[in-house]
Amino acid sequence: MRLACVSAEGRDATDHLLAAIVERLGSEGFRLAGALRAVGPGAGAGHCNSALRLLPDGPVIDITQNLGTGSAACRMDTGALETAVAVATEQLMMQGADLVVLNKFGLSEAEGRGFRTMIAEALGRDLPVLLGVSDVHREAFNRFAGGMAVALPADEDAVLAWCLGAVPKAGGTSHVV
Repeated sequence: MRLACVSAEGRDATDHLLAAIVERLGSEGFRLAGALRAVGPGAGAGHCNSALRLLPDGPVIDITQNLGTGSAACRMDTGALETAVAVATEQLMMQGADLVVLNKFGLSEAEGRGFRTMIAEALGRDLPVLLGVSDVHREAFNRFAGGMAVALPADEDAVLAWCLGAVPKAGGTSHVV
């Protein structure tokens, strides 16, 4: 299967798992496209703040907005998210990739927006796609995938093994799309 999802238990655990996979594959010369949630000091600091690091080398795009201290509304900046999607998709189209990695199939994707088109484009070009999926959006992801995805255990070696098996001619041979 060319589409895989993973979900790790605990806050930011899936983000850290995907970042470790990207680090390992990048160090082996694999060409990666997509986006990861920037985690660590200063990356989307504060509750519900988020920034995406576009693969392979950036930029980092803040996808939340400051609504003030008293606001309880959703802080997602949909315009910034769509900008991140456009830039990541353009990078994929211009630079090619061996694998697309996305931090999550989230609310935007569940509603038919966000990185959904990029996922479909990559799969249409026979590029494998790995993404994080939370329990909240798993049903929407399953509808989108239509039985064409494999759920991976939250184990770095298992996820890496799927990536190596999914990439044609494993070892960093690029697929320019």
